[in-house]
Amino acid sequence: MPNSFDTDMMARALRLARQGRYRTRPNPAVGCVLVKDGEIIGEGSTQPAGGNHAEIEALQAARQAGRELRGATVYVTLEPCSHTGKTGPCSVALVEAGISRCVIALQDPNPAVGGSGIKALAAAGVEVDIGLLEAEAETVNPGFLKRMRHKLPLVRVKLAASLDGRTAMASGESQWITGAAARADVQRLRGRSGAIVTGVDTVIADDPALTVRDDSLDIPAQPLRVVLEYPGCHRAR
Repeated sequence: MPNSFDTDMMARALRLARQGRYRTRPNPAVGCVLVKDGEIIGEGSTQPAGGNHAEIEALQAARQAGRELRGATVYVTLEPCSHTGKTGPCSVALVEAGISRCVIALQDPNPAVGGSGIKALAAAGVEVDIGLLEAEAETVNPGFLKRMRHKLPLVRVKLAASLDGRTAMASGESQWITGAAARADVQRLRGRSGAIVTGVDTVIADDPALTVRDDSLDIPAQPLRVVLEYPGCHRAR
């Protein structure tokens, strides 16, 4: 059964996962920590799409450090995959490395995985524990989880309004009702989004950039910009 050390290691894996939230889409952000004899021997997080998953990053880090993997425990925030996409199956890589125990925060709801990674590990004799810090893991990839579970996107609404419920003055003039902290939050939310949606009236009135402008987020690509126009509107775009 998981103990306090297990909890600490999973919390570390979750911190690694959160570091990758802005660069992994459409893949989930995952963190992984490898431990042997009570010592961390490797760790990693998911790389941009097409790159290594967190488990592979952790295995490579341990090997580069000359550490022995056989008999190690792996802590991972999402079930290791069992299928081949742009990369190979992580569950197979863990088994081949000789991992003896795998602690997983959250089972992957992706139909291409959906428990098969867990079954592959268990079939190879790996001890598997599931559900440690599951609630915390749910918060790392809300968009991915909703898409996999319900085939629907996660939609966030950003609205800036004064205390009387207005978004502009009577003249239509509007400039930064919010403060610097709120604007920084907006950039972080945009960085985690696959698309930014607005209406055509906003585009005509404000000519917004609809981009992520916080370079520190290090996103691999700007979100898709989507402009909605109601039927019968013939104004210039």
